[in-house]
Amino acid sequence: MRPIRSGLLPVVVLLAGTAGVSGQTTAGEGAAFLMLPVGAHAVSLGRAATAMPGQESAFWNPAGLADMGGSRLVLFRGQSAIGTSTGVSALFSRPGVGTLGISYLLWDHGVIEYRDGENNDLGAESLRNHIAVVSASARLLGRLNAGVNLKLVQSRASCRGYCGSRGASATGYAVDAGIQVTPTAALPLRLGAMVAHLGPRFQHENVEQADPLPTRIRVAAAYDVLGAFVRAADVEGWLTVEVQDRLVDPGSPALYLGSEIAAGRGDRLSLRAGYIAGDPDGMGGASVGLGLQFQNFELSVAKSLALSGMTGETEPFTVVLSIRL
Repeated sequence: MRPIRSGLLPVVVLLAGTAGVSGQTTAGEGAAFLMLPVGAHAVSLGRAATAMPGQESAFWNPAGLADMGGSRLVLFRGQSAIGTSTGVSALFSRPGVGTLGISYLLWDHGVIEYRDGENNDLGAESLRNHIAVVSASARLLGRLNAGVNLKLVQSRASCRGYCGSRGASATGYAVDAGIQVTPTAALPLRLGAMVAHLGPRFQHENVEQADPLPTRIRVAAAYDVLGAFVRAADVEGWLTVEVQDRLVDPGSPALYLGSEIAAGRGDRLSLRAGYIAGDPDGMGGASVGLGLQFQNFELSVAKSLALSGMTGETEPFTVVLSIRL
């Protein structure tokens, strides 16, 4: 018997959580799909998003939601070597109070069909990973923003007839907690730090294993280089640098670099680029992106130029569309 569609490796890898997806995921960690990038802004910045505020922060550092300045509905769509992501965030913001958000993300890794040597249908399996997030963030002590995510995480393999995983599934819980700080009004500097994916072991039904979540610690800094030298309220040029490592058993840090030039206040155009270096899974490389804000609408597009370790090709585009409510 043989699978007639490609993609078995990603299904097995993500179900077991032992594998080569980006972000330092190693053998023995569960829910590896939590490390997959979400959102065009973050992807275009080389995933250096911990110190940057914005509407995608529900999937990065929740502290970045505190200063949104208005409620939004955000739609996410992206593809990678191991599947397609579709998501939505409903963010309710009140000036001086903070932001509450509800988000959902689906990773669809496709269907694998099994046939015998005579091309008879033996069965099929599919893997879908779900992430539901409740976010809360607020400004504290004047220059400090704090945020927390509570996440329900599920990996589910559906099986018809013969399939390798026999329909194994897993459900778990995780927490993200982060801060963002602007130390002084004299410098256009932002600092960020967070703990991501902290929670109990990810237990698979029908499989005798319970793997720890890929818990990470991130620290970052962002500096508006243009703002420091060009006294124009509608022009910004940010450089951001971020380091990520395992919370448990650290020692393999990855470096993320991002840049963004933006012009305009109400209507706004942003050009972005990023780079990943030192990633243990070999997913380093460059990325580019574009952001356009017009009245109540904002569109962001990003493309990673890094070669996938699975396909040897660059990743397709990632798109985010938001509407101010």
